Amino acid sequence: MLYALLADAVVAFHFCFILFAVFGGLLAAWRWKLRWLHLPALAWAAGIISLHGICPLTPLENHFRELAGQQGYAGGFIDHYLLPLIYPPGLTPATQLWLAVLLVTFNAGLYLWAWRRRPRR
Repeated sequence: MLYALLADAVVAFHFCFILFAVFGGLLAAWRWKLRWLHLPALAWAAGIISLHGICPLTPLENHFRELAGQQGYAGGFIDHYLLPLIYPPGLTPATQLWLAVLLVTFNAGLYLWAWRRRPRR
């Protein structure tokens, strides 16, 4: 039971990291100093996507699932709703590259918007 909960916690953290990488530029508009947390996360996410890498959270989750005696992602809210968002079926290398470009372009626009609206000293 504990390992299944740990695996679910890793998936939830993974999902939150993805949201932060995608929308973290909005935080820069709110608190400009948060860009120093977001920019490395954005670089990591874009790198993992474009280089077809595996995030270290995925093997960690799989390890906890194995320790829990699970093989698949059956059951539970997190398993049913979050996993398909993190690991969509039919994800090709070309699609991953376009996702990385979209991710960086979207956040560049957010940062430009945030930079323009930040208070001048």
